[in-house]
Amino acid sequence: MVPLNTIIIGLVIFNIKSNRIQTFGVLLGFLGAVLLILEGAELNPRQNYWFAGLIILATLMYAANVNIIKKHLQNVRPLSIATANFVVILFPAILVLLFSEGLSATALGNDTFLPALGCVVLLSLFGTAMAKVMFNRLIQISTPVFASSVTYLMPIVALFWGVLDGEVFDLFQGFAALLILVGVYLANKKSIKKDRI
Repeated sequence: MVPLNTIIIGLVIFNIKSNRIQTFGVLLGFLGAVLLILEGAELNPRQNYWFAGLIILATLMYAANVNIIKKHLQNVRPLSIATANFVVILFPAILVLLFSEGLSATALGNDTFLPALGCVVLLSLFGTAMAKVMFNRLIQISTPVFASSVTYLMPIVALFWGVLDGEVFDLFQGFAALLILVGVYLANKKSIKKDRI
């Protein structure tokens, strides 16, 4: 949904246009992601899907972020953008840490606390901080649609880890993953003609 929302927000609010091939690629990738999600929903129909509304809100915020960086922060260093993002969330994160049981005597005394903290630090540095800097740079050197299309690869990565964990991989999931990959490819493809929408 992020690339789809990126196109909509980019066009409506920021007047950033995408070509028809990119739009088709985004829709194709979205279809592939929906097919993977529906396949998972069939396996677990009792799960509460109302929380998906929060995910939709998050995709809108993510799409706005991509367009803001492209339109207004094009000449700002990616590291500076990422630093500002994390400074803004630092105070709320500290409040959550202080008022949760993250620093309780029980948590600190647990044998798994330090290894878990080490994993969180590694994930924070490589999976969040460095990834955010690289993503900001990707937005600056490409289009918002292409940069946001990388989010369509997340279900494929999740599928890969699921297979490594022993989950079943079927032909339908392979087809959906192929749609996502083709969609991401098309989202990056430049139009031969000026067919902007």
